[in-house]
Parts: sequence; structure tokens; C-alpha cells
Amino acid sequence: MATSSNRKVVPEAKDALEKFKYEVASEVGVNLKNGYNGDISSKDAGKIGGNMVRKLIQQAENQMANK
Repeated sequence: MATSSNRKVVPEAKDALEKFKYEVASEVGVNLKNGYNGDISSKDAGKIGGNMVRKLIQQAENQMANK
């Protein structure tokens, strides 16, 4: 049986991550709509995901530097 690797470590963060995804999509010029977005290109999906990861890493580094 296959297991999903998309499981949230902190399920309570789901809504915040969804909001973050739409903010990043807007910043990179990708128009996401509520619900199904399977019609966007892989390139656009990669832009969104890549920028989300970049921002999350930057935030973690800033938190580590301020400790």
C-alpha cells in the first residue's frame, strides 16, 4: 500500500499554508482559483512551490539567526 508524502507534519497549519500558496502565486503572476487548479502548467506550479520553499527557508534562517 502506498503512503502519501504530502502529509502535514502540523495539520493545524493547513489553512495558513493554503493562504501562503495563494499569496506566492499572486507574487509570481500565476492566477490560482479556489478549488481545482490542475490546468496550470508544471512550470507555473514549480514557480509557486519553489518560491514557497525559498520563503520558508529564509524565514527559518532568520529565526535561527535571531536566537
